[in-house]
Amino acid sequence: MSYKLVCIDMDGTLLNNKKKISSYNKEMLQKAHDKGVHIVITTGRIFNNALHYSNLLGVKSPVIATNGAIIREKDKGVVIYKNALSTETCLRLLELSQKSGVKMHFYTTDRIFASSRLHGVALKLFMSLPLPKDLRLKIRYVGKKEEWEEVFNHHKDEFVKCIVFSPSRSTLKNFRKELAAFDDISITSSGSNNVEILNKDVSKGKAVEVLANYYGISRDEIMCIGDNENDIPMIKYAGLGVAVSNGIKELKDVADYITDTNDRDGVGKAIEKFIISK
Repeated sequence: MSYKLVCIDMDGTLLNNKKKISSYNKEMLQKAHDKGVHIVITTGRIFNNALHYSNLLGVKSPVIATNGAIIREKDKGVVIYKNALSTETCLRLLELSQKSGVKMHFYTTDRIFASSRLHGVALKLFMSLPLPKDLRLKIRYVGKKEEWEEVFNHHKDEFVKCIVFSPSRSTLKNFRKELAAFDDISITSSGSNNVEILNKDVSKGKAVEVLANYYGISRDEIMCIGDNENDIPMIKYAGLGVAVSNGIKELKDVADYITDTNDRDGVGKAIEKFIISK
């Protein structure tokens, strides 16, 4: 099979445990790109952050960000797809988070609003400052309910993701149960300490489908690589779903192929095997 679209998760997949793209992974992806394959960063991260890593690869394909809530061209700024949370839903999520004692962030394409001052500082240090100046994020701490209401109304139809954090797995488990009362959201996770909330029907799998239709590419011509719960929909959708061997069991169980770990160039090895060597 000749693959025309490769969608790759970032954290735990393309990036090693030092949050770097290895030279081998970059080389294999550039070779695939030179063969005409669309190389698409497909991540739960905010758009500007994902765009930076796509730029590091030297590819021109669009970026799928915030778990599929937005697909955007890199150079033209054209939004191919966007599915945002409603203002009403954001307010309900805020109320539930305050009742549950969890911390939360709300994402637009280039802004993060955090309910914790400490989280706000960490976001600036680890997510914003490492980016080039023109891609740095606007990060703001918001405390009072009245301030949140103002934020939600001012940025209506811009919030594409809410992510909730807690060090307690039982707290997050209970929070997910409470979310069952919402009929207009989808729920996923990118780690044991978080729950990610998107608008209904949003997933990486749906975004891959939208982008494939945009390019006129069939499922059989798609390869997706990931490691965590939020990658399962695209691994299931792809003609070839690849899990890195450090991925969670649930993802590896539905994958067509298991490559090496993110620290041992699993992405590059899969690209070489299924695209470069063909």
